[in-house]
Amino acid sequence: MKVLLYQMNIIWEDKEANYKCVERKLQEASERKADLFLLPEMSFTGFSMNTSVTGEKDYETIHKMQSYAGQYHTAIGFGWVKDCGEKAENHYTVVDKDGRVLSDYVKIHPFSFVGEDIKFQGGKNIAYFSMDGISFSSFICYDLRFPEIFQIASKKADVLLIPANWPEARRAHWRCLLQARAIENQVYIIAVNCTGDIGGVNYSGDSCIINPNGQILQELSGQEGLMEYDLQDETAEFRNHFPVKNDRREDLYYALYCCESQNL
Repeated sequence: MKVLLYQMNIIWEDKEANYKCVERKLQEASERKADLFLLPEMSFTGFSMNTSVTGEKDYETIHKMQSYAGQYHTAIGFGWVKDCGEKAENHYTVVDKDGRVLSDYVKIHPFSFVGEDIKFQGGKNIAYFSMDGISFSSFICYDLRFPEIFQIASKKADVLLIPANWPEARRAHWRCLLQARAIENQVYIIAVNCTGDIGGVNYSGDSCIINPNGQILQELSGQEGLMEYDLQDETAEFRNHFPVKNDRREDLYYALYCCESQNL
């Protein structure tokens, strides 16, 4: 499966301008016969708390990407904001080459450090989808700091997508946590970040693809661009060679958690 990551310099809160940028890259992706084209979190607005501007009730972005997917014969993963009334939701949706929705994930952990929890409500479900016989799950940015959900997802998924707007100031955490999630779950990680000065915050990109052994196979830093990778799912081979997951004691972990919670 040919995967293309678009490390964008997102134009702040300007959907129409970003749609045009993405369409130009999709034309290139189509020429390169990409199967899956992936964009960062909040792909068409940047990481904005201005939900009165970014929020959607009419699924405008989904409809636009469905049209693009059909036109360019490429599956697309993209971020957008759903207006839910009092609060919004931070979504990452994947549509297939025919424009059908394969997956629609809502960010479980709003980033309270910058007030995302004030404007956004957290999701409650893990989303899965399959393409060309490969099983995927997606999370969003700050979710990366919470390993429990990755252990759950990796029971079904061999590849985890991490779209983000992760600032340069914490880029060391980004790389470290991505590799840790790959190693401890024995999965491929496909992480796509933005780059440049977006809404007054600087992003270094560092989009990358990591194998289940924690090896960074490809990385793009400090500039906008496309990164291409021919994904071949060898997760089972890694796990069979080094069967770490067989030694997990989840019943014990749960019992210890409940015991500690009662003692608080």
